[in-house]
Amino acid sequence: MTSMTVNGEAVRFHLDPGTPLLWALRDAANLTGAKYGCDSRGCGACTVIVDERAVLSCSLTIGQLEGADVVTIEGLSSERAHPVQQAWAAEQVSQCGYCDPGMILAIAALLKASPRPTEAEIAALPNICRCGAQPRIRRAIDRAAAAMAASGPPNAEPPISSRFSNGSSPEEQKATQ
Repeated sequence: MTSMTVNGEAVRFHLDPGTPLLWALRDAANLTGAKYGCDSRGCGACTVIVDERAVLSCSLTIGQLEGADVVTIEGLSSERAHPVQQAWAAEQVSQCGYCDPGMILAIAALLKASPRPTEAEIAALPNICRCGAQPRIRRAIDRAAAAMAASGPPNAEPPISSRFSNGSSPEEQKATQ
C-alpha cells in the first residue's frame, strides 16, 4: 500500500508499488487529466506536479512517491482560477486540448519556481504541442507571469477531488488511520 497526498487529500493506493503514477491516478483515483501520450517520456501529456516540481507521471512508480504531494490538473485550482488557466483561455491556446493539462501544470510549476522565466527555462519545458500553438503558449506564459507578479503569492485552494476507487476512498483511509 502506497500513501501520498493527491490534490490535498491523503490517498492510499492498494496497488503494486511498481504501478506508474499515471495509471494509479487515471485508473484507481479516477483523475483523468493526466494523459497517456507516448510511452517514451517524450511528450509531457502525463505531466503532474510532485512536491512542487513538474514530473512525467508515466516515468515514476507510486512506490517511489511514498509520502509525496501530488497535484493534478483537477486539483490545480477550483473553477479554473489559476493564472495559467486564465491566461490559457484568454490567449485561446487550446486546439485539440490533449496537451493542455500537462502543459498547464508544467507552466504553473515553472512560474512558481521562476516567476520571470528565461527563454532557456521555457525552452526546457518537456511538453510538446503537436497543433503548433507555441506562439499562443508563449503569450499565455507571459500573461500568467504578469498576473502572478501583480497578485502576489497564490492562496491555497481547497481540494476539489473527493472520488477515489479501488479501495482508496476517503472513508477507507480514515478507517485505516
